[in-house]
Amino acid sequence: MRKILLIGAGQSSSSLITYLLDKSFTENLHLTVADVSLKHVNVILNNHENSTALKLDIFNENERIAAIKNADIVISMLPAHLHLSVAKDCLTFRKNMVTASYISNEMKELNDEATKKNLIFMNEIGLDPGIDHMSAMQIIDSIRNKGGKMLLFESFTGGLVAPESDNNLWNYKFTWNPRNVVLAGQGGAAKFLQEGKYKYIPYHKLFRRTEILNIDGLENLKVMQIETL
Repeated sequence: MRKILLIGAGQSSSSLITYLLDKSFTENLHLTVADVSLKHVNVILNNHENSTALKLDIFNENERIAAIKNADIVISMLPAHLHLSVAKDCLTFRKNMVTASYISNEMKELNDEATKKNLIFMNEIGLDPGIDHMSAMQIIDSIRNKGGKMLLFESFTGGLVAPESDNNLWNYKFTWNPRNVVLAGQGGAAKFLQEGKYKYIPYHKLFRRTEILNIDGLENLKVMQIETL
């Protein structure tokens, strides 16, 4: 049985935990969910036979190392700045690692050692850029396979609030830390190709440059270009 260690049981972890438990029988998985507080963990796990709740203080080196050594793969759902200590332990004990955060400069510095040890350190490939880019390539490849020629391709990603829940002036609700929405733009300026021309938008103008997107059945939507080549 493959052993998965998931560290951090905040709200963002709930769906992932449910997904892994649903897959645990067919994929032969045992999921250990580690958190500083077990109250929320126990509610999610609900005594599932392929799960273990583990009380873990991420700053306690002995506890952290013991948990990581006992796993085949480690998923860190901690705040981004706490991934590094987990990643370094994964390097030491040769464990593959997945995080839900963008690649920081500190994580990049671990790439060579991870590659030499044949380890996978997979960082954020969720909706954007992950699903967005993969679905885009699926469409592009299908057009090319049919002999089509690409003249223009523009991709938008994001989530819309259900009308019955839309009760704020922004018409947008945060399902993650609002601070991280702003920080996500600090990864650098937006760089993209538009009608064959290179476009560059510096960070301080990212949230000012918007355009209107028309979707049938919905009001006009404001969208922001933050894509990076």
